[in-house]
Amino acid sequence: MTNETIARNYAATLFDLAQNHDGLDAFSQGMDVVVGLLDQNPKFKLFLETPRIADRDKKELLKKVFSPLLPRPLLNFLQVTVDKRRQRLLTAIGEEFHALLDEHFGRTHVTVTVARTLGEGAMADLSEKLSALLGSDAIPHVRVKPDILGGVQLRVGDTVYDGTLRRRIKQLRKQLVSAELPDSVFGASGS
Repeated sequence: MTNETIARNYAATLFDLAQNHDGLDAFSQGMDVVVGLLDQNPKFKLFLETPRIADRDKKELLKKVFSPLLPRPLLNFLQVTVDKRRQRLLTAIGEEFHALLDEHFGRTHVTVTVARTLGEGAMADLSEKLSALLGSDAIPHVRVKPDILGGVQLRVGDTVYDGTLRRRIKQLRKQLVSAELPDSVFGASGS
């Protein structure tokens, strides 16, 4: 089994656990705290992932650090990842868990590439239009790339919708280069 599949399976278990304990939001925030600490503190990550450190020590530290912050079932889940030696997948499990939450709540993440920064009003309008277009709650992630010149590029999952000026210019150039011009354009006569 690949790490991605394992992380997805653990995330599905975590999602079921959160639903059974009426804690989707609490579990989501809790996983954000855990993953944030792993990302921001290399010593903590190394401590959890080093095989030379006893599992009981790792579990004790998890309990000490996260007991006041996390729901008890989530803390138990984290300790099980240590028992099963899957703690190095916690970041991937968190990502997969958030993907399940998005699916559950009907949210779609959209990468929006524009040439210039959008104002707040334009962002709200964009979010509203994307939600209507996709039929779900769109969460835009805006990137500014001046080299697209104008227009917008949308990425939803693996699908890209490219309405940029740069692409339109390339298409026009391609059409002009491949166009066949009639002889009369060059002044050729039939006589």
